[in-house]
Amino acid sequence: MISTNGISLRYGKRPLFEDVNIKFTPGNCYGLIGANGAGKSTFLKILSGEIEPNSGEVHVTPGERIAVLKQNHFEFDESEVLKTVMMGHKRLFEIMEEKNALYMKPDFSEEDGIRASELEGEFELLNGWVAEAEAAELLIGLGIGTEHHSKLMKDLDGSQKIRVLLAQALFGNPHILLLDEPTNHLDIETIRWLENFLLNYENTVIVVSHDRHFLNTVCTHIADIDFGKIQVYVGNYDFWYESSQLALKLMREQNKKKEEKVKELESFIQRFSANKSKSKQATSRKKLLDKITLDDIKPSNRKYPFINFKPEREAGKNILLIEGLSKAVEGEKVIDNLYLTINKGDKIAFVGPNELPKTTLFQVLMGELEADGGQYSWGVTTTQAYFPKDNSAYFEGSNLTLVDWLRQYSKDQDETFIRGFLGRMLFSGDEALKKASVLSGGEKVRCMLSKMMLTGGNVLILDEPTNHLDLESITALNNGLTDYDGTMLFTSHDHQFVQTIANRIIEITPKGIIDKQMSYDEYLESPEIQRLREELYN
Repeated sequence: MISTNGISLRYGKRPLFEDVNIKFTPGNCYGLIGANGAGKSTFLKILSGEIEPNSGEVHVTPGERIAVLKQNHFEFDESEVLKTVMMGHKRLFEIMEEKNALYMKPDFSEEDGIRASELEGEFELLNGWVAEAEAAELLIGLGIGTEHHSKLMKDLDGSQKIRVLLAQALFGNPHILLLDEPTNHLDIETIRWLENFLLNYENTVIVVSHDRHFLNTVCTHIADIDFGKIQVYVGNYDFWYESSQLALKLMREQNKKKEEKVKELESFIQRFSANKSKSKQATSRKKLLDKITLDDIKPSNRKYPFINFKPEREAGKNILLIEGLSKAVEGEKVIDNLYLTINKGDKIAFVGPNELPKTTLFQVLMGELEADGGQYSWGVTTTQAYFPKDNSAYFEGSNLTLVDWLRQYSKDQDETFIRGFLGRMLFSGDEALKKASVLSGGEKVRCMLSKMMLTGGNVLILDEPTNHLDLESITALNNGLTDYDGTMLFTSHDHQFVQTIANRIIEITPKGIIDKQMSYDEYLESPEIQRLREELYN
């Protein structure tokens, strides 16, 4: 078990945490959430001992081992991949190194023999004989094949290094597992493997992630950082979000009888308790949810941007026709003889491991790149609003305030209107006078979404719009696009985002496309489609 007593941390005059007392118990997975800058990663570093708080203590049950997902991707560059994983269990690796050094000695003495015997005993207690096999199994599960296991870390690409460091954290069944954004740069198959691993993990997990599907799948509790405090709630992210919204609704309905409120809560909990997963985590979560009372749910203080796309006019029947489109990038053909008909009301998620064909297609359709062959034609009644993956060209070198930056894209030039619009996107007061050139990644995304909303397009094209956003903004964007009744082409690595928005899935593969009118989960779970994918990628 790991707990904190009176943890406080300040940076200058700014308090990040004030008197935090929290207990994380075995068998549970805690999702640590909070707005950007709330201190999620910092709190994990306090728990691991990497950062010393100004006051307070972290208590770990004696003898328990903490494992951390390392963020320095170059720390182990001179180490072999398999060894790097086993370094995750520091004591076991020390024993292995000392044993090997002893047995390599040319003048092996009686004293060395006694020491080797002691090490062998401890080695066996720590399951050392299966260590290499366990490390290899973890690597394979995370998509690092055996051909890479004897390579040096410096010979792997960035995505592969992240997977090795994740295997390192998981290695040796640590008592307490601290994971900061573990799904970054993982494909869908690997994320599902990690979800299954954590669902059957019996110790304590504390995880920071912007992936709501991941949090919903693995978490038994949500630890919410707000105003320097951390409050723990039972349930996954969706339960936390919807229960906080329910609490807000019940608070506003002051005249509602308590019996009616309790009945509404019971109905809400019953819906969330019906989890299709048979895992230990789901069973544990259901038992905890059943114990919740009306006083346990509280409205959130978190602010959500208001995201609402309204087409200025309805599009006609003809939306987009693509005929024989081809495009090469740096000599490599990424789109080859593509034929597609986009219909009114389609919400198409372009999926697949290779991002380049999807981004290139969007750039061609928006006139940023010229096709090498074929053609495309937009319907005469369509108007497009575009969210590019790289938005830097819209902000670099701009000396404009946010008010003046957004005014460029607004038909209504009145400052009151512009400020009102920015306020709904969480740029209120002096925030609206910041220079566009100094915005953070998440702030730029909110500005680009504001620009799109002002456009009033009846076709939206969005390339990875959830990148750089916090959970609140992702949730607001997800809700806004679910309610949008126009046509949409988009890409995203956010599983829940794709599942809740898309009604059509298209995957561009090296040997053709897969085009299915179905939900994302249906697409992933279809054996027929998975067989087809194997044929087209191999």
